[in-house]
Amino acid sequence: MPSKNISGRKARKFDSKDPLKDFRDFFYKDDHRLIYLDGNSLGMLPHNSIRLMAEEVNQRWGERLIRSFNEKWWDMPSALGKKISKIIGARPDEVIVCDSVSVNLYKLILAALRYNHGKFRVVSDNMNFPSDLYVIQGVIKLLNSGHILELMKTEDNITISDDELVRTINDDTALVSLSYVSFRSAFMYDMDKVSRLAHDHSALILWDLCHAVGAVPVDLGASRADMAVGCTYKYLNGGPGSVAFIYVRKELQEQLDHSIWGWWGEAEPFQFEMNYRPASGIKRFLTGSVPVLSMAALDPALDIVIKAGIPAIRDKSLKLSRYLIDLVKEILVPLGFTLGSPEDDRYRGSHVSICHPEAYRICQALIDPEEGKYTVIPDFRAPDVIRLGLVSLYNSFSDVYHTVREIEMIARLGIYEKYSSDITGVT
Repeated sequence: MPSKNISGRKARKFDSKDPLKDFRDFFYKDDHRLIYLDGNSLGMLPHNSIRLMAEEVNQRWGERLIRSFNEKWWDMPSALGKKISKIIGARPDEVIVCDSVSVNLYKLILAALRYNHGKFRVVSDNMNFPSDLYVIQGVIKLLNSGHILELMKTEDNITISDDELVRTINDDTALVSLSYVSFRSAFMYDMDKVSRLAHDHSALILWDLCHAVGAVPVDLGASRADMAVGCTYKYLNGGPGSVAFIYVRKELQEQLDHSIWGWWGEAEPFQFEMNYRPASGIKRFLTGSVPVLSMAALDPALDIVIKAGIPAIRDKSLKLSRYLIDLVKEILVPLGFTLGSPEDDRYRGSHVSICHPEAYRICQALIDPEEGKYTVIPDFRAPDVIRLGLVSLYNSFSDVYHTVREIEMIARLGIYEKYSSDITGVT
């Protein structure tokens, strides 16, 4: 007998009891047929960001001009950092908003290897976001001091085992640099365990929080994490290419040699001294002028996440992903799909990956449908992964149900065969 999952009635019941359902109204959406499941790549636009952006452009830039720096703009990196600190379990003076994730990674990786001189191994994993690995490789080439990058290997293309962690991290490890939540499978590390293992070998630990911040609980302070970076355009809904953030444990800030000197990170920038003097504390990791309008859009978006609260966000995320996994196993697995994310709640972030040989063309059929009731926007990751990003603030259980039904129809009827397999542009 088919389970009750197959009926949309169960999804509607879940939606009616959802304590976060009203948060959907905080976001702009002009198409009731659109199901957006790509918030793990680019979050939706908050209505308050539209209003505040207009204010920043018209009043602060248009009317107040340069005076706006003293009135608001100069302190924005710290002010936004304090808000983010509430979301990632950090102290207010341990987080600052600046630059891009890659630039911030470069700063911290270079500083860590100089700090832990005499050790020459950098440990990451082969599921890490490639850009993180590129930055590590670039720093190793720059230093030209014999450092090597060793990648832990996944056995199932989903997780990294504890045995692999213990085998790879040793006393010659200078730095462990990992994504807390894997971009492809949504595998989530045990942050406490990994940080403790790194410290047992006198290695520094650096976390990339891009696929975690705003979606899952993060407690950098309790785990004694040394450093972290993160983006703000995914679950924090800061806008395309919005400014990143950097975290450095308070006790470590003055000991790290920040490598990209610029006037925003200088102790007294308006004295215009010819020789650089780093600012104290987390501000020393600033570099050049900050993207003011990007920061302005982020501000109200952070307020939404803080208002909802990470515990409630995580609770709904797990319910959404459990429901999705149940539907995948019952409806899609018989059609040749496999689950590409951990089933154990403890090790799964807020997206669910499903795998199919025709994943790319199925994604195209979802995004640009010739048939079906809904336009569904997921994303594709080579070679065979459809990522379904579940954002508690605006995704519903009905979104999940209708998405699985659309995928079922596309696969069962072979609708994907009408689409090209040539991969072009952003996927």
